[in-house]
Amino acid sequence: MKHCFRAAVVASLLLFMGLCPAARAQAPTGLISGQSILTLTQQFLAASPKRFNGSPGHAAAERFIRDHFKPESAKGNFEVDQFTADTPAGKQTMRNLIVKYPGKKDGVIVLVSHYETNWPLRNINFVGANDGACTSALLIAIGQYLRAHPPQGNTVWLVFDDGEEAVKQWTESDSLYGTRHLAAKWAADGTLKRVKAVLVADMIGDKDLNIPEEMGSTGWLRAAFRQAAVNTRHTANVFQSQINGEQDDHLPFLDRGVPALDVIDTDYGPFDAKTGDAAYHHTAKDTIDKLSAQSLQTSADLFLETIRLIDQQR
Repeated sequence: MKHCFRAAVVASLLLFMGLCPAARAQAPTGLISGQSILTLTQQFLAASPKRFNGSPGHAAAERFIRDHFKPESAKGNFEVDQFTADTPAGKQTMRNLIVKYPGKKDGVIVLVSHYETNWPLRNINFVGANDGACTSALLIAIGQYLRAHPPQGNTVWLVFDDGEEAVKQWTESDSLYGTRHLAAKWAADGTLKRVKAVLVADMIGDKDLNIPEEMGSTGWLRAAFRQAAVNTRHTANVFQSQINGEQDDHLPFLDRGVPALDVIDTDYGPFDAKTGDAAYHHTAKDTIDKLSAQSLQTSADLFLETIRLIDQQR
C-alpha cells in the first residue's frame, strides 16, 4: 500500500445511526486467540517467506492458505479467482482466494487482506511479516472461528487478494491488481449488489498498535468500527489520529459505490525522514519480532465485533 500521512483538518465523530442497546453493551473478547494468530504467522513465514508473484514462495503461500480451508473446499465454498494482469514486468498470472461462510441473511460482508510480498523488493530479505503475513493469518483464524460458529447474520467471505503491491512504482494502474479485478468481476455478474460492506485488514500486527481513522473510508463503517472499539474496550488502539487518501484495497470497492473500510496501522516503526515513511515499512526490518499476540488479539476482537454491528443494521 502507498501511505498518505496528511491529517484531516476537521474530524467529525459520526454516530452509528440507529444503534440498538445491545450494540452498546460490552462485547465478548478473546473469541480468537492472538497467540494462535501469531503462531499461524510464524508458520506462514516459514512456508513462504518471499511471496512475490511467480516465485516458488508465492505458490507455497497459496498452498498454505488452501490447506487451511480443506473443509470449505469440500463443501464447494472455496473459490480460486485466477486472472492475468498486465504489469510493468509483463503479463503475470494472479489468484484471489475466496472462502465463503453462508449466513442467515442474503447480504455479504467481505474481509480482505493481500498475501503476496512486494515485487520490487524480491532481491532483498523482505518477508512482510506485518505487511501481508499476519493479516493472512488473521483471516485464516477468523475462518477457523466461523467454521465452528457459522454466521447468524450476513454471509461472510474471506478474500486473500493477490497483487496489492506495485510491480514497479505505485500508480492507479500499477497497484491493487487483485481487488481491481475482483470489484470489476463482481460488478459485471451482479455480486456487488449483495455486498453490504468490505473490511480491509492491513499491517495490524504491530506491537505498538494504533489504527488511525482513514477518512476516505465509508462514514458509517468508521462509526461502526469506533463503536466496536468501545464495546471491546480497545479504544486506546483505535482512531487516536486520522489519515486521508490512503491507497489500499478498499478503493476499488469504494469507486463502485460499495461501503468499505480500510483498517491499517500506517505508523510502523519510527518515521524515516529520507523515505517519508515508517522505518519498517517495505524493508527487511518487517519481521515477526515487530509483532505481538496482543495486537493480533485486539484486531481479531475488533473485526468480529464490527461484523456483529453491521449485522444489526444491514
